[in-house]
Amino acid sequence: MSEIRVGIIGVGNCCSSLVQGVVYYKDRDADIPGLITKVIGGYYPKDIKFVSAFDIDKRKVGKDISEAIFAKPNCTTIFQPKVDKLGCKVDMGYLLDGVAKHVTNYPIDWRFDPLADIYKSDEEAKKGIVKILKDTKTEVVVNYLPVGSENAARFYAECCLEARCAFVNAMPVFVSKFWGDRFKEAGLPILGDDIKVRSALP
Repeated sequence: MSEIRVGIIGVGNCCSSLVQGVVYYKDRDADIPGLITKVIGGYYPKDIKFVSAFDIDKRKVGKDISEAIFAKPNCTTIFQPKVDKLGCKVDMGYLLDGVAKHVTNYPIDWRFDPLADIYKSDEEAKKGIVKILKDTKTEVVVNYLPVGSENAARFYAECCLEARCAFVNAMPVFVSKFWGDRFKEAGLPILGDDIKVRSALP
């Protein structure tokens, strides 16, 4: 079986748990409890390869994803403290509505510390992100944006359509519900919304 080339939008706590989990369960023959399903369609956790990632926090952008998952403000349980470099750099994403205005009321270790946008327009951002997805040969993109990032979620879904990536919407924004047919017509899977509400498969 071939590898599954995965991209991540939002290198937060959920991403940290996923990356740690892939490393934790990398031995396909080990009897390690915790997984509901060990193999799906012939694929094991070790077949997941992280090849692209996007975030806006200055403590994560530019780092290998193996380091970024442990950067503040992430605070999820660390059950796999040793994660070797994965060769997947966290690129600067596109801000849009991904950072709520009220977060500045919180201490820096509890909130995002965003970099300034590097893109001057939606079209420029879309072009840049699509290029990264294509250059890294990303096949499946997992959306872990913060709750409330409706515009950002739909923006990245558009990028995935153009880059021909499957889209896993792991946040409660109706992307699959309203855009499922667009992905189906493009011959691309879309799953969500919030992981288990609806899916549209080609």
